Amino acid sequence: MPDRLDAGLRDRLRQFLGNRGWPRALALRRLLAAALVMLAALLAVRPAAGAREPTEPLVVAAHDLPPGAALSVADVRVVPVPVALRPAAGLGSAEEVAGRVLAGPATEGEPITRVRLVGADNTRLVTGAADGVAVPVRLADAAVADLLTPGARVDVVTADPHGTPMLLAADAAVVTVRADTGDRAAAARPGRLVVVAMPRDLATRVAAVSLGQPVTVTLR
Repeated sequence: MPDRLDAGLRDRLRQFLGNRGWPRALALRRLLAAALVMLAALLAVRPAAGAREPTEPLVVAAHDLPPGAALSVADVRVVPVPVALRPAAGLGSAEEVAGRVLAGPATEGEPITRVRLVGADNTRLVTGAADGVAVPVRLADAAVADLLTPGARVDVVTADPHGTPMLLAADAAVVTVRADTGDRAAAARPGRLVVVAMPRDLATRVAAVSLGQPVTVTLR
């Protein structure tokens, strides 16, 4: 049965193509019109080749950066990114990061957002507390700093003049460990500089004590 139907269809098609004059011309115009309608529908649903999503500038690392690095304009570049993909905390100009300290490491091309920089946004994120503040301390043993990474939880301790251990702050969060820049003035001061975040009242105590006596941390 299918072969007979196919044969009949082929006969009608040959008859149609063999016709001359107005009927054939009318049919051809109808076929052409249908093809144009289908083409228009395809073009309507297909995005225009020149159409582009709106973009906004975003600051990214120009090269690999270590944690604790003091950023300069040369350390970053600004690239356009689609608005839908831009981080909410993204920065739009290199000047916004100049002189700021990078909390954690960043690889080339990685976005530099407000929470990646040492400051209020990063401290709130690390501590999870609205009253959290960051305080820089120099560790008595510089080698301890090599064991610390951003986000690590530590206890800040010291010893009184009689050698009795004192807990200054418990469960503080490491914000960053300043990179060794080779600066002679910094090298003259003992210990590596570490930034730790904690509640404000404890931060005041830690900062005051670290001015007059050695301070170190224990890892949790």
